[in-house]
Amino acid sequence: MYEFHGDKQYYFNMTRQVTEAYILPFLTPHLEQGKVLDILEIGCGEAGVLQAFTQLGHRAVGIELEESRTELARGFMAAELAAGQVRFLNKDVYDVDVEKDIGNQFDLVILKDVIEHIPKQQLFIPQLHKFLKPGGMVFYAFPPWQMPYGGHQQILPGKLASRMPYYHLLPGFLYPLALKLFGANASGIHTMRDIKSTGISIERFLKINRTSGFAVEKRDYYLFNPIYKYKFGIEPRKQSKIISSIPWFRNFLTMGVYFLMKPTK
Repeated sequence: MYEFHGDKQYYFNMTRQVTEAYILPFLTPHLEQGKVLDILEIGCGEAGVLQAFTQLGHRAVGIELEESRTELARGFMAAELAAGQVRFLNKDVYDVDVEKDIGNQFDLVILKDVIEHIPKQQLFIPQLHKFLKPGGMVFYAFPPWQMPYGGHQQILPGKLASRMPYYHLLPGFLYPLALKLFGANASGIHTMRDIKSTGISIERFLKINRTSGFAVEKRDYYLFNPIYKYKFGIEPRKQSKIISSIPWFRNFLTMGVYFLMKPTK
């Protein structure tokens, strides 16, 4: 396991920095300027992404399933909490009642490195309409399932288990055997199998959005994901337009995608 996975302060700072340097420039031309926006992040973790928005004066709400991460977010953003600029909701997003639990809708909903962990995406994505104000949009950042580390095996302890690419694509009955062979323990195998059940390709993501009443406003494909600059010291690099245009094949060579989606109905 890489050290930054255990250092929550570092991880908080890292997610804020990648948001400031890459996500905000991607989004800003498409957001209404000169007004305070309402921002929601689903799966906010320690909330580094949200701090990049609150520093610009926007209001924010973070929804996080894990109570321990919610508590860390409250600690890291204690000043914003005291000022009423941010709120946190420790709840399964499927159980959230927007009117009762939050009280308002949003100009922008963010799912950064989250959609690939949510079960039944075909049921979840249509629900995002209820969080949006008229004109509101949804931002996603995620690794396509078929990319070299789409199984999130990099979070496992042990060099072989964490650094071997593509083996998450093995058939279901072989994958646990490979994980065990590479040194993963029972807990790690369980986590990897859960991620395998929810991993999502670019094509499936786009299909679900189309049938859910969303269209692409903007997209970027990355050969090297911007977050790798802060995790591994690898400079971000956008995927070539030729590879980006080839369905399915692009999934294997694209380590991160950004999508801004707008409602069509």
